[in-house]
Amino acid sequence: MDILGEINRVMALESRAIDRLRESVGPAYEEAVRLIYASPGKVILTGIGKSGIIAQKIASTMVSTGTPALFLHPTEGMHGDIGIAHKDDIIIAIGRSGESDELIALLPSIRRIGARLISITAEVDSTLAQRSDIVLITPIEEEACPLNMAPTCSTTAALVVGDALAMALMKMRNIQPEDFARSHPGGQLGKRLLLTVRDLMRTGSRNPVIALGASIEALFSEITAKHLGAVSIVDDAGQLIGIVTDYDIRRAVGQGKNVFTMRIAELMNPKPVSVDADAKAVQALKLMEERKKPLAVLPVVEAGGRVCGMLHLHDLMDKGL
Repeated sequence: MDILGEINRVMALESRAIDRLRESVGPAYEEAVRLIYASPGKVILTGIGKSGIIAQKIASTMVSTGTPALFLHPTEGMHGDIGIAHKDDIIIAIGRSGESDELIALLPSIRRIGARLISITAEVDSTLAQRSDIVLITPIEEEACPLNMAPTCSTTAALVVGDALAMALMKMRNIQPEDFARSHPGGQLGKRLLLTVRDLMRTGSRNPVIALGASIEALFSEITAKHLGAVSIVDDAGQLIGIVTDYDIRRAVGQGKNVFTMRIAELMNPKPVSVDADAKAVQALKLMEERKKPLAVLPVVEAGGRVCGMLHLHDLMDKGL
Protein backbone atom coordinates (compact mmCIF):
# COMPACT_ATOMS: atom_id res chain seq x y z
CA MET A 1 0.00 0.00 0.00
CA ASP A 2 1.17 3.52 -0.87
CA ILE A 3 0.60 5.19 2.51
CA LEU A 4 1.63 8.67 1.44
CA GLY A 5 -0.47 8.34 -1.68
CA GLU A 6 -3.51 7.42 0.43
CA ILE A 7 -2.93 10.35 2.77
CA ASN A 8 -2.69 12.73 -0.17
CA ARG A 9 -5.85 11.22 -1.69
CA VAL A 10 -7.82 11.91 1.47
CA MET A 11 -6.49 15.44 1.77
CA ALA A 12 -7.26 16.15 -1.88
CA LEU A 13 -10.84 14.89 -1.52
CA GLU A 14 -11.48 16.95 1.61
CA SER A 15 -9.92 20.01 -0.02
CA ARG A 16 -12.23 19.60 -3.03
CA ALA A 17 -15.17 19.21 -0.67
CA ILE A 18 -14.37 22.61 0.82
CA ASP A 19 -14.01 24.12 -2.65
CA ARG A 20 -17.48 22.83 -3.57
CA LEU A 21 -18.78 24.11 -0.26
CA ARG A 22 -17.55 27.62 -1.05
CA GLU A 23 -19.42 27.50 -4.34
CA SER A 24 -22.65 26.75 -2.48
CA VAL A 25 -22.39 29.75 -0.16
CA GLY A 26 -25.29 32.11 -0.76
CA PRO A 27 -28.03 34.18 0.87
CA ALA A 28 -28.97 31.39 3.30
CA TYR A 29 -25.63 31.79 5.05
CA GLU A 30 -26.09 35.52 5.51
CA GLU A 31 -29.64 34.92 6.71
CA ALA A 32 -28.39 32.39 9.27
CA VAL A 33 -25.76 34.74 10.66
CA ARG A 34 -28.20 37.65 10.93
CA LEU A 35 -30.80 35.43 12.58
CA ILE A 36 -28.34 34.25 15.23
CA TYR A 37 -26.97 37.76 15.76
CA ALA A 38 -30.43 39.23 16.31
CA SER A 39 -31.62 36.44 18.58
CA PRO A 40 -31.96 37.30 22.29
CA GLY A 41 -31.53 33.62 23.10
CA LYS A 42 -28.73 31.11 22.75
CA VAL A 43 -27.60 28.76 20.01
CA ILE A 44 -28.16 25.04 20.55
CA LEU A 45 -26.10 22.66 18.41
CA THR A 46 -27.25 19.11 17.92
CA GLY A 47 -26.23 16.07 15.90
CA ILE A 48 -25.72 12.35 16.28
CA GLY A 49 -22.53 10.32 15.89
CA LYS A 50 -19.64 12.11 14.17
CA SER A 51 -21.93 15.02 13.35
CA GLY A 52 -22.61 15.33 17.07
CA ILE A 53 -18.89 15.64 17.74
CA ILE A 54 -18.68 18.42 15.14
CA ALA A 55 -21.68 20.10 16.77
CA GLN A 56 -19.89 20.03 20.13
CA LYS A 57 -16.83 21.66 18.59
CA ILE A 58 -18.88 24.40 16.92
CA ALA A 59 -20.72 25.12 20.18
CA SER A 60 -17.39 25.43 21.96
CA THR A 61 -16.03 27.77 19.28
CA MET A 62 -19.09 29.98 19.44
CA VAL A 63 -18.97 30.23 23.23
CA SER A 64 -15.31 31.23 23.20
CA THR A 65 -15.86 33.89 20.54
CA GLY A 66 -18.84 35.72 21.99
CA THR A 67 -21.93 33.73 20.99
CA PRO A 68 -23.75 31.88 23.81
CA ALA A 69 -24.08 28.28 22.69
CA LEU A 70 -24.30 24.72 23.97
CA PHE A 71 -24.51 21.16 22.67
CA LEU A 72 -27.66 19.06 23.01
CA HIS A 73 -27.44 15.32 22.37
CA PRO A 74 -30.59 14.46 20.40
CA THR A 75 -31.22 11.23 22.32
CA GLU A 76 -30.92 12.99 25.67
CA GLY A 77 -33.10 15.72 24.21
CA MET A 78 -35.90 13.18 23.77
CA HIS A 79 -35.60 12.26 27.42
CA GLY A 80 -35.90 15.64 29.03
CA ASP A 81 -32.92 17.71 27.92
CA ILE A 82 -34.92 19.48 25.23
CA GLY A 83 -36.24 21.50 28.16
CA ILE A 84 -33.10 23.62 27.82
CA ALA A 85 -34.53 25.10 24.62
CA HIS A 86 -36.79 28.16 24.54
CA LYS A 87 -38.64 30.02 21.83
CA ASP A 88 -35.94 32.69 21.56
CA ASP A 89 -33.22 30.11 20.87
CA ILE A 90 -31.71 29.08 17.55
CA ILE A 91 -31.15 25.37 17.02
CA ILE A 92 -28.54 24.21 14.52
CA ALA A 93 -28.95 20.56 13.56
CA ILE A 94 -26.14 18.79 11.70
CA GLY A 95 -26.61 15.62 9.67
CA ARG A 96 -25.31 14.67 6.24
CA SER A 97 -28.33 12.62 5.22
CA GLY A 98 -30.84 14.69 7.14
CA GLU A 99 -32.69 11.47 7.95
CA SER A 100 -31.15 10.31 11.24
CA ASP A 101 -33.93 8.95 13.42
CA GLU A 102 -32.65 10.73 16.53
CA LEU A 103 -32.65 14.15 14.83
CA ILE A 104 -35.99 13.68 13.11
CA ALA A 105 -37.62 12.60 16.38
CA LEU A 106 -36.53 15.89 17.94
CA LEU A 107 -38.11 18.13 15.26
CA PRO A 108 -41.72 18.15 16.55
CA SER A 109 -40.54 19.26 19.99
CA ILE A 110 -38.52 22.07 18.45
CA ARG A 111 -41.60 23.25 16.57
CA ARG A 112 -43.77 23.14 19.68
CA ILE A 113 -41.22 25.20 21.59
CA GLY A 114 -41.10 27.76 18.79
CA ALA A 115 -37.32 27.85 18.38
CA ARG A 116 -35.94 28.57 14.90
CA LEU A 117 -34.15 25.69 13.18
CA ILE A 118 -31.07 25.90 10.96
CA SER A 119 -29.85 22.70 9.35
CA ILE A 120 -26.42 21.81 7.99
CA THR A 121 -26.90 18.89 5.60
CA ALA A 122 -25.83 17.57 2.23
CA GLU A 123 -29.38 16.62 1.20
CA VAL A 124 -31.64 19.51 0.27
CA ASP A 125 -34.65 17.20 -0.05
CA SER A 126 -34.16 15.48 3.29
CA THR A 127 -36.70 15.56 6.10
CA LEU A 128 -34.37 17.71 8.19
CA ALA A 129 -33.92 20.23 5.41
CA GLN A 130 -37.61 20.37 4.58
CA ARG A 131 -38.52 21.14 8.20
CA SER A 132 -35.85 23.77 8.75
CA ASP A 133 -36.24 27.53 8.62
CA ILE A 134 -32.83 27.91 6.99
CA VAL A 135 -30.85 25.22 5.19
CA LEU A 136 -27.07 25.39 4.75
CA ILE A 137 -26.21 22.85 2.09
CA THR A 138 -22.87 21.03 2.20
CA PRO A 139 -22.72 19.44 -1.27
CA ILE A 140 -20.72 16.27 -0.55
CA GLU A 141 -20.44 13.90 -3.49
CA GLU A 142 -18.33 11.30 -1.72
CA GLU A 143 -16.58 10.64 1.55
CA ALA A 144 -12.82 10.17 1.74
CA CYS A 145 -13.46 6.76 3.30
CA PRO A 146 -12.47 3.97 0.82
CA LEU A 147 -15.91 2.46 1.41
CA ASN A 148 -17.56 5.89 1.01
CA MET A 149 -19.18 5.34 4.38
CA ALA A 150 -17.24 6.84 7.30
CA PRO A 151 -18.03 10.56 7.71
CA THR A 152 -14.93 12.45 6.55
CA CYS A 153 -15.59 15.02 3.85
CA SER A 154 -19.05 15.65 5.26
CA THR A 155 -17.84 16.32 8.79
CA THR A 156 -15.03 18.52 7.46
CA ALA A 157 -17.57 20.57 5.51
CA ALA A 158 -19.89 20.90 8.52
CA LEU A 159 -16.97 21.98 10.69
CA VAL A 160 -15.96 24.65 8.17
CA VAL A 161 -19.53 25.95 8.05
CA GLY A 162 -19.63 26.17 11.84
CA ASP A 163 -16.31 27.99 11.98
CA ALA A 164 -17.48 30.42 9.30
CA LEU A 165 -20.68 31.20 11.20
CA ALA A 166 -18.79 31.68 14.46
CA MET A 167 -16.18 33.98 12.92
CA ALA A 168 -18.78 36.08 11.10
CA LEU A 169 -20.68 36.49 14.37
CA MET A 170 -17.47 37.34 16.19
CA LYS A 171 -16.83 40.18 13.74
CA MET A 172 -20.41 41.43 13.96
CA ARG A 173 -20.15 41.50 17.75
CA ASN A 174 -16.85 43.41 17.43
CA ILE A 175 -15.07 41.03 19.79
CA GLN A 176 -11.72 42.55 20.78
CA PRO A 177 -8.62 40.86 22.24
CA GLU A 178 -9.70 41.92 25.75
CA ASP A 179 -13.10 40.26 25.25
CA PHE A 180 -11.44 37.11 23.92
CA ALA A 181 -9.04 37.07 26.87
CA ARG A 182 -11.90 37.10 29.38
CA SER A 183 -13.07 33.80 27.91
CA HIS A 184 -9.54 32.39 27.92
CA PRO A 185 -8.03 33.37 31.28
CA GLY A 186 -5.82 30.29 31.31
CA GLY A 187 -4.29 30.90 27.89
CA GLN A 188 -1.24 33.03 27.23
CA LEU A 189 -3.31 35.79 25.61
CA GLY A 190 -5.64 35.87 28.60
CA LYS A 191 -2.76 36.06 31.03
CA ARG A 192 -1.08 38.84 29.08
CA LEU A 193 -4.22 40.92 28.86
CA LEU A 194 -5.79 40.23 32.24
CA LEU A 195 -3.10 39.59 34.86
CA THR A 196 -1.88 42.65 36.74
CA VAL A 197 1.16 43.14 38.92
CA ARG A 198 -1.18 43.18 41.93
CA ASP A 199 -2.28 39.63 41.05
CA LEU A 200 1.30 38.30 41.25
CA MET A 201 3.29 40.49 43.64
CA ARG A 202 4.55 39.38 47.05
CA THR A 203 2.66 41.25 49.76
CA GLY A 204 2.30 41.36 53.52
CA SER A 205 4.78 39.17 55.37
CA ARG A 206 6.26 38.05 52.02
CA ASN A 207 7.17 41.60 50.98
CA PRO A 208 10.74 42.58 51.91
CA VAL A 209 10.66 46.19 53.10
CA ILE A 210 12.57 48.16 55.72
CA ALA A 211 12.78 51.75 56.92
CA LEU A 212 15.74 53.92 55.96
CA GLY A 213 16.70 54.44 59.59
CA ALA A 214 16.88 50.74 60.43
CA SER A 215 20.16 49.00 61.17
CA ILE A 216 22.26 47.13 58.63
CA GLU A 217 21.72 43.98 60.69
CA ALA A 218 17.94 44.42 60.38
CA LEU A 219 18.30 44.89 56.63
CA PHE A 220 20.36 41.69 56.29
CA SER A 221 17.78 39.82 58.36
CA GLU A 222 14.93 41.08 56.17
CA ILE A 223 16.61 40.31 52.86
CA THR A 224 17.52 36.83 54.09
CA ALA A 225 14.09 35.99 55.52
CA LYS A 226 12.08 36.96 52.43
CA HIS A 227 14.20 34.98 49.91
CA LEU A 228 13.92 37.53 47.10
CA GLY A 229 17.46 38.83 47.12
CA ALA A 230 16.30 42.41 47.57
CA VAL A 231 14.56 44.73 49.99
CA SER A 232 12.66 47.98 49.40
CA ILE A 233 13.82 50.96 51.44
CA VAL A 234 11.04 53.31 52.55
CA ASP A 235 10.73 56.61 54.40
CA ASP A 236 8.49 57.26 57.41
CA ALA A 237 5.47 57.56 55.09
CA GLY A 238 6.14 54.18 53.50
CA GLN A 239 7.20 55.70 50.19
CA LEU A 240 9.89 54.02 48.11
CA ILE A 241 13.23 55.83 48.33
CA GLY A 242 15.67 53.05 47.48
CA ILE A 243 16.43 49.37 47.09
CA VAL A 244 19.20 47.09 48.32
CA THR A 245 19.90 43.86 46.46
CA ASP A 246 22.30 40.99 46.99
CA TYR A 247 24.36 42.51 44.20
CA ASP A 248 24.70 45.81 46.07
CA ILE A 249 26.02 43.97 49.12
CA ARG A 250 28.48 41.85 47.12
CA ARG A 251 29.70 44.91 45.25
CA ALA A 252 30.38 46.76 48.52
CA VAL A 253 32.27 43.76 49.88
CA GLY A 254 34.24 43.51 46.66
CA GLN A 255 35.26 47.13 47.04
CA GLY A 256 36.76 46.32 50.44
CA LYS A 257 34.05 48.04 52.46
CA ASN A 258 32.89 46.81 55.84
CA VAL A 259 29.18 46.52 55.17
CA PHE A 260 28.43 46.06 58.89
CA THR A 261 29.58 49.60 59.61
CA MET A 262 27.67 51.17 56.69
CA ARG A 263 24.34 52.91 56.84
CA ILE A 264 21.49 51.75 54.60
CA ALA A 265 21.63 55.08 52.75
CA GLU A 266 25.22 54.34 51.76
CA LEU A 267 24.44 50.85 50.50
CA MET A 268 21.14 51.34 48.67
CA ASN A 269 20.39 52.34 45.08
CA PRO A 270 18.60 55.69 45.59
CA LYS A 271 16.96 55.62 42.16
CA PRO A 272 15.20 52.26 41.98
CA VAL A 273 13.02 51.18 39.09
CA SER A 274 9.50 50.39 40.31
CA VAL A 275 6.17 49.37 38.84
CA ASP A 276 2.59 50.34 39.65
CA ALA A 277 0.50 47.64 41.27
CA ASP A 278 -2.26 48.03 38.69
CA ALA A 279 0.03 47.79 35.67
CA LYS A 280 -0.32 44.74 33.44
CA ALA A 281 1.98 41.94 34.48
CA VAL A 282 3.30 41.71 30.93
CA GLN A 283 4.33 45.39 31.14
CA ALA A 284 6.37 44.58 34.24
CA LEU A 285 7.99 41.69 32.38
CA LYS A 286 8.92 44.01 29.53
CA LEU A 287 10.34 46.53 31.98
CA MET A 288 12.48 43.87 33.64
CA GLU A 289 13.75 42.18 30.49
CA GLU A 290 14.36 45.03 28.06
CA ARG A 291 16.82 46.98 30.18
CA LYS A 292 20.53 46.95 29.31
CA LYS A 293 20.95 45.21 32.65
CA PRO A 294 17.82 43.05 33.19
CA LEU A 295 16.15 43.12 36.59
CA ALA A 296 15.23 40.12 38.71
CA VAL A 297 13.03 42.07 41.14
CA LEU A 298 10.81 45.14 41.04
CA PRO A 299 9.43 47.09 43.99
CA VAL A 300 5.69 47.58 43.56
CA VAL A 301 4.09 50.89 44.48
CA GLU A 302 0.61 52.31 44.66
CA ALA A 303 -0.47 55.84 43.82
CA GLY A 304 1.82 58.32 45.53
CA GLY A 305 4.78 55.96 45.60
CA ARG A 306 3.86 53.97 48.70
CA VAL A 307 5.41 50.48 48.62
CA CYS A 308 2.84 47.69 48.60
CA GLY A 309 4.76 44.67 47.30
CA MET A 310 7.69 43.14 45.46
CA LEU A 311 7.62 41.32 42.13
CA HIS A 312 10.18 38.68 41.16
CA LEU A 313 10.89 37.57 37.62
CA HIS A 314 10.08 34.00 38.67
CA ASP A 315 6.54 35.10 39.61
CA LEU A 316 6.00 36.06 35.97
CA MET A 317 7.69 32.98 34.57
CA ASP A 318 5.59 30.70 36.78
CA LYS A 319 2.45 32.13 35.17
CA GLY A 320 3.70 31.39 31.67
CA LEU A 321 4.24 35.03 30.72
